[in-house]
Amino acid sequence: MPTLKVMSFNMRNDYSPDGINVFPNRKPRILEMLAREQPDLIGTQETTDNMRDFLRDELKGYTLYGCGREADYRGEHNLILLKNGRFEVVEMRNEALSFEPGRPGTTFGGDQSTCSRMYTYLRIKPSDGEVFQMVNTHLDHVGRQARKFGMAQILQHLSVRQEKWILTGDMNAFPDSEEIRMVTAIPGHPVTDCTDGLERTYHGYGTAPLHEGRIDYIFTDGICDPANSYAVPDPVTEGVYYSDHQAVCAFVTLP
Repeated sequence: MPTLKVMSFNMRNDYSPDGINVFPNRKPRILEMLAREQPDLIGTQETTDNMRDFLRDELKGYTLYGCGREADYRGEHNLILLKNGRFEVVEMRNEALSFEPGRPGTTFGGDQSTCSRMYTYLRIKPSDGEVFQMVNTHLDHVGRQARKFGMAQILQHLSVRQEKWILTGDMNAFPDSEEIRMVTAIPGHPVTDCTDGLERTYHGYGTAPLHEGRIDYIFTDGICDPANSYAVPDPVTEGVYYSDHQAVCAFVTLP
C-alpha cells in the first residue's frame, strides 16, 4: 500500500492589490517551500494562467493537470500536480460546479458570488498501487447554499466508482459547517478529515485573527492519521509571505 504526501495550497491569485506581497515577489518563496516539502500530489487553488506557466516552467519534477474555470478555460485553475515517475493518469476531467457541469463558466446562481467555480478530477495509478481518484476544488466564498451544492456534486462524482479517493481544496467553510460535515458524515462510508486539529490556515498575510480558523482541507476514505498532518510554516521574510494561506500537508495510505 503506497503512502502519499498530499498538499493543498491556495497560492493567492496574481491580480489582487497585495502591496509587497504581489505574486512576483512571492515566487522565490513558493518555489523554496515546494522544493523543501516535496509532496507527491499537490492541489492548488487561485492559480491563474501566468501562475500556471510559472509552475510549469520553474517547478521541476512535476506534471500539471487542469484548466481555468472561465468559459474559455482560462482564469483561476484548480491544478493537480503529480510528482514525475510515480504515477500514471488514467482519466482526467474538469467540470463546472453548477447545474450544467459540462458548460465551463456556469454557476449555481442563487446565493453564489459572481465567480464561477469548478473542480479538477483525476484517476491515478501509482507505480506501486491500485487506481484511486483525486479531486481538487475551490468552493464559493459567498454562498453557503452554493458550497453545499458544489460539495454534493463532487461527492456524487466520487461515489460512482468503487475506488479510494482524496479530496483537496479551499472550501471557504469552517470545520463545524454543514458543507464540511457532508464529507465526514457519509452514511456507511468513513471519511477522514486529514487536517482535523490544525488551527488557522488562512492568515491574510499575517492580519487575519486566529478565530477565523481553518478553511483548507484534505479528505480521504483511505488511511490517514491527522496527528501527522501539518500546516506548512510561512514566516515573513522582509515583509513577504509565500501566500495568504498556509499550505497543508497530510500522509495518506491507499490500498
